[in-house]
Amino acid sequence: MREPAFGQRLLGWLLRPASRSWQAVSLAVVLGIAVSTSLRANWGSDNAFVVKAAETLLAGGSPYEDKRFLYLPSAVIMAVPEAMLPQSMLRWVLPMGMSALLGTGWWASLRLFSVPLRSRFAVGGFAVVALAFKPYVNLVLIGNWTAISAAALPVALLLAHRRSWAAAGLVVGLAIACKPMLVPIGLLFLLARQWRGLAVAVLVPLGVSLLGALMMPSPSLFFTKTLPFLLQGQDAYALPWDASPIAVLPRLGIPEPVAVLLAGAGALGGLWAAWRRWRRTDGPADGGELRLAETACMVMLAAFLVSRPSFDHYLLVVLPLLLASAVRAGSMPRSPWFWAGLFPQLAGVPWPSEFEHKRRAFKDCFTLCVLAGVLMRRCLRAARVNLGDVRTAGTVPRPGSERIVAPAEVGSRSAF
Repeated sequence: MREPAFGQRLLGWLLRPASRSWQAVSLAVVLGIAVSTSLRANWGSDNAFVVKAAETLLAGGSPYEDKRFLYLPSAVIMAVPEAMLPQSMLRWVLPMGMSALLGTGWWASLRLFSVPLRSRFAVGGFAVVALAFKPYVNLVLIGNWTAISAAALPVALLLAHRRSWAAAGLVVGLAIACKPMLVPIGLLFLLARQWRGLAVAVLVPLGVSLLGALMMPSPSLFFTKTLPFLLQGQDAYALPWDASPIAVLPRLGIPEPVAVLLAGAGALGGLWAAWRRWRRTDGPADGGELRLAETACMVMLAAFLVSRPSFDHYLLVVLPLLLASAVRAGSMPRSPWFWAGLFPQLAGVPWPSEFEHKRRAFKDCFTLCVLAGVLMRRCLRAARVNLGDVRTAGTVPRPGSERIVAPAEVGSRSAF
């Protein structure tokens, strides 16, 4: 079965070196978004809660007196350097830092799949995401620490692919110490039976959190006040942006218990798919990077289905990895359903007013569920071997390369 000639030519064109004009335009787009964010009045709104918590600690108070501070005690220590910067400097440093973290996640995703860093795919891809993907602009604007997880997950997978699981655990642990978003990735260490890496990922945030708890009065407020508030999905303030099906479906008239069952079933299905994906290799041509990326992304998307709240910028934790995997045959971005799921998030798409602002979560929930469903089906499909995958992604594919089906898989069907 032959690969589509047009797809091969397009991929070959994207993997060729980008001209200096491409690089200049891409850099201008990213810097332009960061600079314009610094000039807006509502920049860093989410980050303000973290900075305030660090300032409260330095003043001798308990950060958990503020119900909007939802992170571990370790995050307070991590935020102290920010709290010591003047607002005039932080206004410029924060958007640049958010952009740099997202760029780090894209860089590590490209390295994982051996994509040339100077290719059109690498240079133009990041600019397109920054310019067209609304959650990117939103994350840079509000300064949420999700950006740390968006950088840490691809870096950790890159290290794991290079057999440095302990270093991967350290990266994941430091990210959890800042924001406990990557806790579900512990399942990846369990599937890989990398106990040393798992121990590092657990002990790093635990140790820093204990240190932070010793430095603050009333650390028990995290368990008695903050954790219950978080498990309840916060309050009406967060509801308009909460994309979790548990929050969105009741707003559409579905009883909450039914919504919880549906979201829970989706999450369990996602975890099962992640387990199946980890157990499957795509033959001798499979270097393991697609297996790592798809398993990790499936675990995270399954968690986002049941987490309360689940915001649009959470997608940036998995999107760079999924986009970079497009250089592999049969990967998720080669399905039209992947792009259909992302369509509601594109900037400039006209939508009725009822899907903006307070009902924005409807679009975000649609994207989350479609991406989770498409990846779940991809994880559960039968394995296929492609000779093109023997080459590195940086090599321009040759027209007419053959796809060979393993004998054990004769008669199986590709998911897409």
